[in-house]
Amino acid sequence: MSVHSWWLFVGAIVLLCGTPGPNMLHVLSRSVDFGVRRSVAAMAGCLLALIGVLSASAAGLTTLLLAVPGAFEVLRYGGVAYLLYLGVKAWRHGGTPVDSGEVPAPPVAVDLSAAQLFRGGFLISVSNPKLILFAAAFLPQFIDADAARAPQFAILVATFAAIECLWYALYAIGGRSLSRYLVRPDLRRVFDRITGGIFIAFGLALLRIRPA
Repeated sequence: MSVHSWWLFVGAIVLLCGTPGPNMLHVLSRSVDFGVRRSVAAMAGCLLALIGVLSASAAGLTTLLLAVPGAFEVLRYGGVAYLLYLGVKAWRHGGTPVDSGEVPAPPVAVDLSAAQLFRGGFLISVSNPKLILFAAAFLPQFIDADAARAPQFAILVATFAAIECLWYALYAIGGRSLSRYLVRPDLRRVFDRITGGIFIAFGLALLRIRPA
């Protein structure tokens, strides 16, 4: 893999990761609810799932999965169901205000442990079938067939993870800043319903995803 190819990959991934998707929306909403520090557990879950899928692609496992009849459909409908669940849950949050650190307010309705935050982040990332398609179709385009594949995949996966972490941090900081305005129940209700609606839209969009 040439330096030029790597820079092309970096540019593509910066744009891809920065585009709002289920992972970034999840990190944003967790930061609004629990703050930047506690949302790190959710970020770690999302990132571990992403690295796992990309590493599986390097080993050829995602291509094998796509070749198994019905396997992708099971994953796709599982991802749809999970995103719809998150959407409905966010929609019904009820406009509970959060503690912004400045204005006294009741805590969020349901507190979650670090393990629960991690698990939620992991599930939302690993259940996204678009990640499998991306890993199987996109990464190999930057691999030099005449050079050792493993080091090249390691560089690409590490680059992807670093850029993803940067965007997680930016979304989390944005979420915490946003939480200052969500101490008002009416604004929080609007935020929850917008978040829920976007999760539902992501879920419905997955119904149209098909492997090539």
